[in-house]
Amino acid sequence: MEHHPLEGSKMVKDVSLQQLKDMLAEFARVRGWEQYHSPRNLLLALVGEVGELSEIFQWKGEVERGLPNWSPDDKEHLEEELSDVLLYLVQLADVCGLDLGQAALTKILKNARKYPINPT
Repeated sequence: MEHHPLEGSKMVKDVSLQQLKDMLAEFARVRGWEQYHSPRNLLLALVGEVGELSEIFQWKGEVERGLPNWSPDDKEHLEEELSDVLLYLVQLADVCGLDLGQAALTKILKNARKYPINPT
């Protein structure tokens, strides 16, 4: 039986965006999918996945933090759709030549300056 390089990845406590980027690039490379992963195609795939994520919440109304009333199957479905969104976002940033992690940190700092804490 062939060992899959992603087996046991659930045991990794903290995965970096760089690790995800590298794993996704290798996943696409060995399947010959790089030719299809243009920025436009990845963006459209990302939008489709956001739509699937939205469908999960569409008829639920407001939900409590932590989703205490959701079944394990519903939570697993949510995890899968959130993961699809994240993975396409990481791939899109990669094919655009952007460092998504650094961009996110820069944006957080920019937002902190834009929206300073107002002591009450």
